[in-house]
Amino acid sequence: MKIEIFPDANAVARKAAEIIATESRAAVKARGRFIVAVSGGHTPWQMLLALAEEEVPWKDVHVVQVDERVAPAGDPDRNLTHLRESLLQHAPLRSEQIHAMPVESPDLDAAAKRYAETLQKIAGSPPVLDLVHLGLGPDGHTASLVPGDPVLDVTDADVALTGVYQQKRRMTLTYPILNRARRILWLVTGKDKVTALARLHEGDVSIPAGRIQRDQALVLADRAAAPIQKKLHRGGAEGTE
Repeated sequence: MKIEIFPDANAVARKAAEIIATESRAAVKARGRFIVAVSGGHTPWQMLLALAEEEVPWKDVHVVQVDERVAPAGDPDRNLTHLRESLLQHAPLRSEQIHAMPVESPDLDAAAKRYAETLQKIAGSPPVLDLVHLGLGPDGHTASLVPGDPVLDVTDADVALTGVYQQKRRMTLTYPILNRARRILWLVTGKDKVTALARLHEGDVSIPAGRIQRDQALVLADRAAAPIQKKLHRGGAEGTE
């Protein structure tokens, strides 16, 4: 697992956008499409706004969700609300190219299965995502894979439901599909992530994030989350490992 450190969250977001744009061009050239899974959070919305200004083969892009809160359409807590605001208003992306998790369904178990089927249609069987963006919680969670939830033990489904976490249930991608991804891109910002980032870097499998595959993983962190100064990196980050 490689870690690059940047001065602040804005720099992290801009670098992430550059990486996603580069990956999108390579994927379309190699396979004719680019399938990216996006998590929620403030820095990712900055990343998507920056991505809208990058050279991306938008007509061949599919955007899927890493996780989503069970809440009504348009709810400010919904990742989809911000995802649409960030991309549809700023990039030449059609609404049908964003594949929303169907969390408004009265039958959430059936909805999770339908989303898994959607992923198979666009990414093969079993589905392989080109790039998955992940965040990191202070408690070591990623996606909606949270400590102590039975969803951590799901091995026979690519999409599953959590229990109540921070007042809401979630729909989330599970370890099997996350660990099949061609590339994992972590964005970790804020001083409340210092301990969790250290544990992720150490490969601590006692936190949910520590069980994500590391071979194709890159962590972009700001100085607040990774305060230890490392040697200068010619790619523009303050440090790398």
